[in-house]
Amino acid sequence: MDKTWGSAAEAVADIPDGASLAVGGFGLSGNPTALIEALYAQGTSDLAVASNNCGVDDWGLGILLGAGRIRKVTASYVGENKEFERQFLSGELELELTPQGTLAEKLRAGGAGIAAFFTKTGLGTQVATGGLPRRYDGSGGVAVASPEKEVRAFGDGDYVLEEAIVTDFALVHALRGDRHGNLVFNKAARNFNPLAAMAGRVCIAQVEELVEPGELDPDRIHLPGVYVHRMIEVGPDTEKRIERRTVRTEGA
Repeated sequence: MDKTWGSAAEAVADIPDGASLAVGGFGLSGNPTALIEALYAQGTSDLAVASNNCGVDDWGLGILLGAGRIRKVTASYVGENKEFERQFLSGELELELTPQGTLAEKLRAGGAGIAAFFTKTGLGTQVATGGLPRRYDGSGGVAVASPEKEVRAFGDGDYVLEEAIVTDFALVHALRGDRHGNLVFNKAARNFNPLAAMAGRVCIAQVEELVEPGELDPDRIHLPGVYVHRMIEVGPDTEKRIERRTVRTEGA
């Protein structure tokens, strides 16, 4: 039952080129940076990533993106990253832009064994009718566009069919975890990390504090250990960043 591994490098060593990943984080809050850096160091490439966003140019998933290691991103927010914009518009990167709540539910559904679900989100837009650019051809034209989705009537109106997301691996960051894999997340880091963890066939978690089984209050556990397969401890001093800092002069 002890799911701890010796290092981030060991924990991600079997992630191959071409793998699909669900990666936790909301902005830069709760990014599994140690696992991302280990994946970068081992040279893994051609990755398909599902995550709320893709980090910034030099942090989080941005370091994999900047090295040309990511071929496709499924995300709900793509701001704060100039390299992402450059790669997408030049045709180097495929993007499946997804409404944020829909992305969250697609990840949760994948972990819950639900193949697809219907939602009103995106009804009457290109999310449903198709035609959103997924990949450009490098000269301003659209090489790959999003397909039309099934729309079906239920009760009070029409709903759009969305398929669940299941990935080969998940990389997540938690505040605290026990050796059985039970995890507790901190504030905004809880937004997408539990959902990403559920979606991965193999979930690898980095935790700031590792405790013994029984030390966590069962009523305060955010993700049960059944979803977690490997864990590493990164310590409470692991670096954390924010995308944009706004300050004012003292006394203003």
